[in-house]
Amino acid sequence: MAFGTLGSILVTGLAMGAVYALIGITYNLMFAASRVMSFTAGQLGMLGGVLGSLFALRLGLPLVPSFLLTLAGCAAVGVITEFIAVRPVLKNLDQHLYVLSTLAVALMIQQVTAIEWSTEPQAFPRLFGLGAGIYDERFWLPVLACALVVAFLEWMQRRTLIGRAFLAVAEDNFAARALGLPERNLRIASFALAGVIGALAGFAGGELMLAFVANGAQLNFYGFVPVALGGLGQNRGAVIGGLALGIFQQAANFLVGGIFASVAVFVVFIVVLLAAPQGLFGTSRMRRV
Repeated sequence: MAFGTLGSILVTGLAMGAVYALIGITYNLMFAASRVMSFTAGQLGMLGGVLGSLFALRLGLPLVPSFLLTLAGCAAVGVITEFIAVRPVLKNLDQHLYVLSTLAVALMIQQVTAIEWSTEPQAFPRLFGLGAGIYDERFWLPVLACALVVAFLEWMQRRTLIGRAFLAVAEDNFAARALGLPERNLRIASFALAGVIGALAGFAGGELMLAFVANGAQLNFYGFVPVALGGLGQNRGAVIGGLALGIFQQAANFLVGGIFASVAVFVVFIVVLLAAPQGLFGTSRMRRV
């Protein structure tokens, strides 16, 4: 394998893996606050690309307002998801209904986007015009965004009161409620933050993936794989799993191509889960009663 091909596989794999990792973190944030696995995570990533292209190209807004409006729009979608798909489920004894409620919201987002936007891939703006070849910004922007998100979450959880409150709710929401923490407000804030991170995944990866409605379904699956591999709720595990998945996927695309690369991802996914059901970095949870 030539060095140029190997370099292309690595940089593309790392870029896509960083996007998958950000979607995995989006899953984790929504789950930590509600114990609900929301299947809107991939759609938030898709909207990050679509809204970014809408504001920057179709409406001709400058980069910074386009970026901020994209984040705000996806944060709003995250909050709406909590209101209409998660909160009713938490009041129901059969909480497994989230599979239907969040999936229904995800399908509605996809259908509305397809009708109002397009079913074909659309151009995404060149953000900074930096780099060329394997050093092009489309490869390093997702990696940079992922690094900044992980650093911010680590800082927030260690240094701020709201971050510690998030951790308390994630650890035991019943105990957190008994201590007087505003669980409902923290859950809304968590879903808004998840929307921002999902938007960032789509915006930072827009030059690589374009503004394409089909990205939603793809990111839903490939963003869930790092969560399963790294351990549910483990953001560091999601990052490692996402980067490994991206590199493996690109190598499989080069070696076998097409549908066989997806089959290879499924096979590895199943084998790892059979060997480590809690994920490679996950631990079994114990509840004190």
